[in-house]
Amino acid sequence: MKKFALYVSILFLSAFTVQQPALTRDDKSFLLDQLQSTKTTLLNNVSGLSDAQMQFKPAPDRWSVGECMEHIIMVEKAIFAQEQASMKQAPNPEKRSEIKVTDSVLIKMMGDRSHKAQAAEEMKPKGTYTSSAAAVEAFTTQRDQIIDYVKGTNDDMRSHVIPSPRGYMDAYQYMLIVAGHCGRHTQQIEEVKNDPAFPRSN
Repeated sequence: MKKFALYVSILFLSAFTVQQPALTRDDKSFLLDQLQSTKTTLLNNVSGLSDAQMQFKPAPDRWSVGECMEHIIMVEKAIFAQEQASMKQAPNPEKRSEIKVTDSVLIKMMGDRSHKAQAAEEMKPKGTYTSSAAAVEAFTTQRDQIIDYVKGTNDDMRSHVIPSPRGYMDAYQYMLIVAGHCGRHTQQIEEVKNDPAFPRSN
């Protein structure tokens, strides 16, 4: 998982120390909105695509829609597992002074596709999803599990700080990465669909 942690960390950088308060209802509402909206946007982009559309690659070194979906699903599973593991550890709010990125900067940098990041080897797609139905089912099941957790939890995610190769983030920010990473690769899917050679008929 070290390579994956490095992949996550290189998506964002900031040069100042951040002091966030404990998790608030506004935080929770904002996170749920991010998770719901990125879910909706992704599903609107992939639902009903044909097998040919799912497998189309703009170039040999570019990912298909199906590969983007597989990567999203794998990364969300890994991030959620890391967040859940951190919540089982003792709170460490004294580490908050080590956090170098704000929520808003994190979201902005996750969505900026002008800065590319190489996926860790274990997070590269293997061609699992060739049909939109299978990809949508896998993504929806997993994302709904994450949304249900956020809705039902009383955990103070701000008090659980997680180290990464480029610094620290709290568990709440890890959940924001779930949404931001999905949004980032939904942009990539839109780029694939806008390619002149993308199959236009279902």
